[in-house]
Amino acid sequence: MKVFVTGGAGFIGSHYVRTMLAGGYEGFEDAEITVYDSLTYAGTRGSLPDSHPRMRFVRGDVCDLPALMGLLPGHDVAVHFAAESHVDRSIDDPAVFVRTNVAGTQTLLEACLRAGVPRVLHVSTDEVYGSITDGSWTEEWPPAPNSPYSASKAGADMIARAYWSTHGLEVSVTRCCNNYGPYQNPEKLIPRFVSNLLEGRPVPLFGDGSNVREWLHVDDHCRALHLVLTRGRPGEVYNIGGGAERTNLWLTERLLELCEAPPSMVHRVADRPGHDLRYSLDCTKIREELGYAPRIDFDAGLADTVAWYRDNPDWWKPLTTPRVGTGRHRTV
Repeated sequence: MKVFVTGGAGFIGSHYVRTMLAGGYEGFEDAEITVYDSLTYAGTRGSLPDSHPRMRFVRGDVCDLPALMGLLPGHDVAVHFAAESHVDRSIDDPAVFVRTNVAGTQTLLEACLRAGVPRVLHVSTDEVYGSITDGSWTEEWPPAPNSPYSASKAGADMIARAYWSTHGLEVSVTRCCNNYGPYQNPEKLIPRFVSNLLEGRPVPLFGDGSNVREWLHVDDHCRALHLVLTRGRPGEVYNIGGGAERTNLWLTERLLELCEAPPSMVHRVADRPGHDLRYSLDCTKIREELGYAPRIDFDAGLADTVAWYRDNPDWWKPLTTPRVGTGRHRTV
């Protein structure tokens, strides 16, 4: 089995790769993996093994069709993580997001079609649905993105569907809630707040902190992804949720407790444009079709994540700079 992973040096992609190399996915214990990543700010080579007999790392751009055509032939599956994912960056520079997320997805799918890669998994986000006040989104809910980032991911989802409908490429799409866990870039809420607090710096909280997000540990997400890759239906979308809905204020207060920091470390910042109030996924489909359920309790997983950042400053310190009070702040 040969697996091609785009964005495999990023947070979720690297967890998927490390787990597969460790024999964590049934039927893929001996899989050979090609990791393809451009190593922008969001991709870190240190999130992957320095070397492994079953892993090959290639630095490259997902929009580079000739490069992909030189690598993809002979692979059995492609898992597409590569994306720009920082909402505030998308507000400041949307063109980069459209290029990577929309054009990059189309380029990868075209390369897979030409190279004869029979199975593709496209990893997307719940943010394509917009914001929901009550209830939870099913997969049939129409996309209504509110940021350039989520709009670019919605466009990528439509491109994926088109390659299935037009060409018969066996591609499935997943839409997951907010992830957390080790090796997440400090631009995101949990590692941003933890790294700031561990260094005695205040944390930026948008508005009154009433925005609600649903959380899932990255290990549970990757298990779900592999289920969809191996057992999901082509042409279908699968929601992946964790069921742990928390306000940003609740999460901030819990992180203060775990980092033994006082409330005075919270720095209120003006809300960002188009800030979605609440996300919530209905995961009936993946539970009933594929038997999926999260395993990691949110409170326990959050404590373990804080402990990992406390124990691994050599990984995250090079990725952080003092940022409170200037520019935009991604707090989901």
